[in-house]
Amino acid sequence: MNLHQIQERLLSISSFIKEVSLEVQNGSIFATIYPDFDALKEAKIINIEEEIRWYGVELYNMEAEEDQKIRGYKILTVPLAKTKSENIERAAEPEDEIYTILKSYIATLTKSEISLSSHLELDLDLDSLSYVELFVFIEESFGVKIDEAIFSSVMKMGDLYLFVKQNAKYANSSVVVWEDILHQNIDEKLVYSPIIMSAYKTVLYPLFRLYFRLEAVGVENIPTYPCIIAPSHQSMLDGFLIESILPYKVLKKSFFLAYKQVFGTTLLAPISKHGQTILIDANDNLKHTMQYCALPLREGNNLVIFPEGARTRDRKLLEFRPFFAMLSKTFSIPVVPVVIEGSYEALQAGKIFPRPRKIRVTFLNPIAPDGMSSEEITQKVREMIESELGKSYPKAL
Repeated sequence: MNLHQIQERLLSISSFIKEVSLEVQNGSIFATIYPDFDALKEAKIINIEEEIRWYGVELYNMEAEEDQKIRGYKILTVPLAKTKSENIERAAEPEDEIYTILKSYIATLTKSEISLSSHLELDLDLDSLSYVELFVFIEESFGVKIDEAIFSSVMKMGDLYLFVKQNAKYANSSVVVWEDILHQNIDEKLVYSPIIMSAYKTVLYPLFRLYFRLEAVGVENIPTYPCIIAPSHQSMLDGFLIESILPYKVLKKSFFLAYKQVFGTTLLAPISKHGQTILIDANDNLKHTMQYCALPLREGNNLVIFPEGARTRDRKLLEFRPFFAMLSKTFSIPVVPVVIEGSYEALQAGKIFPRPRKIRVTFLNPIAPDGMSSEEITQKVREMIESELGKSYPKAL
């Protein structure tokens, strides 16, 4: 294989990858990547790993032969030619009150060691939930408002500290409570489209039954009261499959979470606008987005969330994001794990036209959040879905 050619192709696909080095480890290609942080700041991207993975590595993998796919990667915060020992940001930490308060709080969000040079995402593993908590904490503790646009330029601990110090009105450590955040009133209103939703189902269900030999199992496991429906994610068909299967009474009171970058496009925007869909952007207005996502539950509806957040590229489950579990715990609402089998074979990522493959959708027993942490709920849902998938695809898991 020509590693240099692969390297050049990867660089051409993503404008956010500045340097990349490839090597073969145990017969598979491994990439070491240094992002273009200036370009990321200009684009106001704060979920860097996700951007590099899905719009860099995986876009390349979709066109590559099996033996030339990138099977693993590492994202660096310093150029490839440098070592961390050469990083000029490794300086003595400030001892003032603002830094002490800020560092102490961030330490509750990460298990990693914190230094001035720590990148909040790539070194400390903070995610969108952590970002919202941090924004709220900074505003309440220091009187400093921070949003995604500002945050994209201060994602290193030292930069964030300097920004807060320069703008702080006071210093008083506060406590962030998700229940308070999610119950705040917002201007956004839910758009109910029961007639259109019913029409979608009426058309899609017989079509899917005929073309995909669609089989639905365990529909009786869906509660008659509000719940979170959490399916595995194999293809672009999945949301439409769930929509076609849900009983009319359930569907009319169900809202779907989807990415604006996909369902906000010219082609799909008309469908999502009248399809009880909440569009989200992982790099913009996160606090408001999460409050909007909570609105269906606050109004007694169901919410359909794909815990993986993206479609699988090889049928294997992706990492489950904890937002759905946090909503479940905050509102004391059960989660219904859903297993989708066959849609990967019907419509793999990168394909346009689905093939007539057998699809089976299984609704598992609901999981009540009582006495469980968000982490435990997330793990339980994943285990149930993984176990069910393992019956059909043991080698893939």
